[in-house]
Amino acid sequence: MKLEKYSFGMGDRFAQQGEAQLKAVLKAKERGVSITPVWNKSYREHKTVNTSPPELRAEADAAVKALDWTGPYRVDADHITMDTVDAFIETSDFFTLDVAGYIGKPAPEHIMEEFVERRRSYVGNISIPGISGEFSVTEQTLRDIAGKFLLAAIEAGNLYSHISKAKGEDNFIAEVSMDEVKDPQTPVELFFILSALADYKVKAQTIAPKFSGRFNKGVDYVGDLQQFEKEFEEDILVIRHAIKEFGLPDNLKLSVHSGSDKFSIYQPINRLIKKHDAGIHLKTAGTTWLEEIIGLSEAGNEAIELVKEIYSSALGRFDELCGPYAAVIDADPSRLPSAEEVNSWSAEKLANTIRHDQQHPDFNPDVRQLLHVAYKVAGENGDRYYAALAKYSDIVGVHVTGNLYERHIVPLFLGRE
Repeated sequence: MKLEKYSFGMGDRFAQQGEAQLKAVLKAKERGVSITPVWNKSYREHKTVNTSPPELRAEADAAVKALDWTGPYRVDADHITMDTVDAFIETSDFFTLDVAGYIGKPAPEHIMEEFVERRRSYVGNISIPGISGEFSVTEQTLRDIAGKFLLAAIEAGNLYSHISKAKGEDNFIAEVSMDEVKDPQTPVELFFILSALADYKVKAQTIAPKFSGRFNKGVDYVGDLQQFEKEFEEDILVIRHAIKEFGLPDNLKLSVHSGSDKFSIYQPINRLIKKHDAGIHLKTAGTTWLEEIIGLSEAGNEAIELVKEIYSSALGRFDELCGPYAAVIDADPSRLPSAEEVNSWSAEKLANTIRHDQQHPDFNPDVRQLLHVAYKVAGENGDRYYAALAKYSDIVGVHVTGNLYERHIVPLFLGRE
């Protein structure tokens, strides 16, 4: 199973927007750009809203059937570990191998020494085609990289082997997540990380490295755009070189995690993938859930009252909801309106506060980030929430499709005209 050049991860907390999401990909196809839709959902998301992996597969299959989609599509077991993978084996064909817990922990000394010996031929100055200058590599460089990343590569190999034995090696796509570290990988680090994945027979088709800046949930990128662009281009070139050096899959490409709503990096990404004729996988998650509550806000009636109740509850449970996402949100309680104030708002005011339009005077990124992680509250009101989505599906669907197509797919894959 081979992942296509362009792929787009579409998270859907409540598994209700499959058709609306696929419509956005169909609109791109009408413009001549083929994108493989990938429905993604993690164990944590399933547990939070009391769903199971087969439900995500059912959503994807139903959407494909309803809209007569004839292209490839995938279902991603997002951020799985050895503890959680088995629940996804049967219904997923894309597996994001989360080895964050092993990064920074050293492998046994003799295994690290074996890695150094395998890479000894690279000691000295190495060059990567397309990157100016040379990189100095010493034995200590190799030991430092092994100490930080080798155990994670070994665990990726264990996970890959486990999935392969259950499904067959040609029946799934593997992504390796290496973004859960403090600092971005240097070109040399990424090069040798890829070598280690090859050592442990991980046939990764996408890899998610760490980039500079903040990739906060549901809001735009915060950081130095020039530095991001430099890192992104270097990563493309490192991957291309590593494919040849280590026999990795020829379609291996970059994946951008927490990529939803990172509007300012879409233009550089679009420019660079065109420049280098490179592929890209971008993973979105909570942006669809936020469009649901924007649609419910605009629907008024009992739907807007439910959204206001969700906000009020989330405000009172700020630490509980935000704690697990502390590394990827920067919501400031002091900038959040009170529940009483929000209860007095009109449908238009509430929707404009949540909608990711940075030029609108009502937009509040702190409210948006809090609500991004408040899907747990909606899950606790499951019957009411699902009923509202069903009743106002036309309104909600327009928002979901428009958000994914206009704000994400067009600038990322088509480029602004």
